[in-house]
Amino acid sequence: MNAVTETTAAEPVSGVEILVPLNKLKKSPRNARKVPHGTSAIEALAASIAHKGLIQNLVVEAEVKDDGTPTGFYFVTAGEGRRQAMLLCAKRRKMKKPDPVRCWLDTENDPSEISLDENVTRTPMHPADQFERFRELSETKGWGAQEIGARFGVSAHVVKQRLRIGAVSPKLLQVYREDGLTLDQLMAFAITEDHDRQEQVFESLHHNREPWIIRRDLTASNVPGTDRRAIFVGEAAYEEAGGAIIRDLFADEGGGYFEDAGLLDMLAIEKLREIAADVQAEGWKWTEAHIDYPHAHGMRRFYPEPVALSDEDEKRLEAASVEYDQLVEGYDSYDEMPEDVEAKAEALDAEIDALSDKRHAYNANVIAHGGVFVVLNHDGTVRIERGFVRAEDEALSDPQPESEAIDPEAVEDEQTEDGDEEVQEIEGEDEEVGKPISDALTRDLSAHRTLALRVALGERPDMALIALTHTLTSQLFYSYAEAGCLEVRPTVTQLGSHADGIEDTPLAAKANAAHEAWAERMPRDVADLWVFIVALDDEDRIALLAHCVSCTVNALRLPWDRKPRSLQTADRLASALTLDMAEDWTPTGDSYLGRVTKAHIVEAVTEGVSEDAARRIAGMKKQDMAQAAEQLLAGTGWLPAILRTPEAEVEQPSDAEASDAHVEDSEDCYAVAAE
Repeated sequence: MNAVTETTAAEPVSGVEILVPLNKLKKSPRNARKVPHGTSAIEALAASIAHKGLIQNLVVEAEVKDDGTPTGFYFVTAGEGRRQAMLLCAKRRKMKKPDPVRCWLDTENDPSEISLDENVTRTPMHPADQFERFRELSETKGWGAQEIGARFGVSAHVVKQRLRIGAVSPKLLQVYREDGLTLDQLMAFAITEDHDRQEQVFESLHHNREPWIIRRDLTASNVPGTDRRAIFVGEAAYEEAGGAIIRDLFADEGGGYFEDAGLLDMLAIEKLREIAADVQAEGWKWTEAHIDYPHAHGMRRFYPEPVALSDEDEKRLEAASVEYDQLVEGYDSYDEMPEDVEAKAEALDAEIDALSDKRHAYNANVIAHGGVFVVLNHDGTVRIERGFVRAEDEALSDPQPESEAIDPEAVEDEQTEDGDEEVQEIEGEDEEVGKPISDALTRDLSAHRTLALRVALGERPDMALIALTHTLTSQLFYSYAEAGCLEVRPTVTQLGSHADGIEDTPLAAKANAAHEAWAERMPRDVADLWVFIVALDDEDRIALLAHCVSCTVNALRLPWDRKPRSLQTADRLASALTLDMAEDWTPTGDSYLGRVTKAHIVEAVTEGVSEDAARRIAGMKKQDMAQAAEQLLAGTGWLPAILRTPEAEVEQPSDAEASDAHVEDSEDCYAVAAE
């Protein structure tokens, strides 16, 4: 039947197809849909109409005046979304507002019922069918993601996601159709295009089919893009070297897995060696590049020494500092500054740092006979550790201080030519002037002086602080020297043998940085250390003492070393410091959950999350349970008992205070009794 074009108001005839100009169509007041179509839905319909025309007629009824006369306009009973999409096409000049639109005129049925029927009585396509059809369009017609997206009104990224899901093993797509997999689980399988691997992982899954477990199993032999090696090498360099990256289209930006771990390691080492070569150009005897810091190197380390700036550099540093302060005044951060001011401030800041770095330099002997480790930090940045000297080079790099040097000729002069002369000197010692006093008397007198020093030092807390700081510093920073006169021996227990990887953590980096910062300020000769400490202001001196004392803390719990009182003191110290281990430690499979029993895991989830969450994972296998618990506990701040800081003890009243309180209570009682 040929459609009739409506150009003038006519007597409506129901059950015919008519052509109505787009600008003669109106939204029906009896439309059952009160919540309007979303923008994305209108965009999709507009794209479809622009490429394929109107697939389905609109259902309309004529608009009439109060007296029943037709107005020439038509209400859209069914197809309001398509009407809005065509208006969008007209706005984009894909069609014109007077263009005719195929409509079905219906005046017999209730418009509200028709509108409701259209939105209710329909079955949407199963997503799996949609994914496969998208893939077929790509393969049979050669359309890319942009073309398909344009024809269906979706973004190219969404098309890529649907194409990837459509490429999942047909066996798993069928399981999805039969509700054996959720969409999130199917998306997890789409991380790889290897059907055999997908099916293998699917067969190995048990009742726990969390998407993250599926991704973990599919990428078990790959390196995640968040790994420090991947960050350091970069995707471009890795792919240029022939490496393949598995892209996770359903993850946030940066998601992906590097397939070839060996290639990644090789590229990381090569890049580190290039940096090491640049560092060796400073004059160092050797450099070594490592992904992990070689903690067992056993070498002695030297630190930079203070160096006076030249007059020119000193003046420039002062001028740059003043200029920088004036420039940033009134701003809280670089983000608030205009671009030109920000650029100038950053340039001045870099210049100030470069000039300040000149205040410290390595001794020429240390550079000539020492070396550098270039390693990879936990966050993918480069870490350069200078000043290490091998045992065979120590004598050359660290000549004995002049004050301690021994003149061989002087030793020969002191030696007697034969034993008889020595005996004669002893026999005539009372007659010789200037002869040293006896060892016995020396010990006697030095004992009296030691006692006097003890008493005097006990009366001078300020000097005791200096002496203690000097003794600890001389032993912690000058390992070859015995310069202190206090019998205080700091013991520094290395933690690397007790916890694998602890020395590569951010917390260890913070401790090392603090030690190196002090080491750079120390005089080279331990004989000058006392003057250095005395010259410090009170704040710096206390800070140095705190650092030295902190190096000796030992709160290790060892099965062969029972020390309950020491551990009790460690707890009190933690309480006093309000230590919160959750800031630097999280429960993971490697750090805790994979190394305890299932009962401990359930207990952890119960305490950190809820009993319901613990019940949900209680029946899992150990490995799956640990992985699930890691996800559940992330961000909760839960800690095992050994890492928790006890609450500060409530101070008990003294005996005198208790006695006074008892008297007051007694007096109150007597007063009540008297009343």
